[in-house]
Amino acid sequence: MNPTQLSVQLNCPLPKLDFEVITLGHGSGGLLTHRLLKAGVFTILKNPLLNEQHDGASLNLSGPVAFSTDSYVISPIFFPGGNIGELAVNGSINDVAMCGAMPQYLSLAFIIEEGLTMNEFWEVLLGIKKASEAAGVPIVTGDTKVVERGKGDKLFINTSGIGAIHPRAKIRISQIQPGDKILVNAPIAQHGVAILSVRQGLEFETSITSDTRPLHMIVRKLLDECGEAIHFLRDPTRGGVATVLQEVASQAGVGIELVQSHIPMDEQVEGACEMLGLDPLYVANEGVFISIVSPQFSERALQILKTEFSTAAIIGEVIAGHPGQVVLKSKIGGRRVVTMLPGEQLPRIC
Repeated sequence: MNPTQLSVQLNCPLPKLDFEVITLGHGSGGLLTHRLLKAGVFTILKNPLLNEQHDGASLNLSGPVAFSTDSYVISPIFFPGGNIGELAVNGSINDVAMCGAMPQYLSLAFIIEEGLTMNEFWEVLLGIKKASEAAGVPIVTGDTKVVERGKGDKLFINTSGIGAIHPRAKIRISQIQPGDKILVNAPIAQHGVAILSVRQGLEFETSITSDTRPLHMIVRKLLDECGEAIHFLRDPTRGGVATVLQEVASQAGVGIELVQSHIPMDEQVEGACEMLGLDPLYVANEGVFISIVSPQFSERALQILKTEFSTAAIIGEVIAGHPGQVVLKSKIGGRRVVTMLPGEQLPRIC
């Protein structure tokens, strides 16, 4: 994106700086740091709390809260459907939401490798601004560091989120019981395949884009109507659906049965996984979440999910048999045990 396009997206002229790329001086804490923050971060992400420009933010919170932090080292930093900035904002929002909380504030920290262009940095900031405003969750504090060329791979981001826990939320592994239904909101494996397509220069008949998006509002709808019947929530990022469910089976001491034909997946994504020899159950997602719901509320929970995600589905069930194991019933009728992924299918995916 060139400077003119960025100015249009930001709805304001880009500031004129003395440098086209970020240097070590921009991380010194001195004049260059001040110029970078004032021209970029504080101008683009401005809000009353961030405008204080203090070392931290003073927040109003009451009752039980959820707090989560995550770091993003994705390569490349720009990909179909988003960039590392949007991913970081949505990721921390979703981590807080999976605790049954409504995210209210975010922190944002950059580790920038010298040589990153100002235009790239502003484009990331634009992604952060759009994601934060769309979700209604402001960035209220943060930090910026610069490391030597060759030690940062362009840009790393850390975000933390905090928010009040929903009064009806009781999201715990210990709540899971045999008979509970396992639901997923959207097609799986889209994010991982989108990233891999960029890395490998693959071309598909249609564009496969990352599914990065905030999930807190649909979670709130579930909790508003189903409350304590929502026993567990988790977004299957690294390691995918298989890893999350294997963790659940092991920690809860229950068995899990999945039906492959019920798991939603885009045809292009499925074809790409077959071509690349990837099991989509282990591929990372960024806009998908798993909910484990008591059987009495499972159909209602599915109806709620379908108000926003037409492909939402019940993909399996918690059972008392084969505790600690996840078993998949394949499309051709066979059964196989879904184990924990021993290594990393796709490194640097988020």
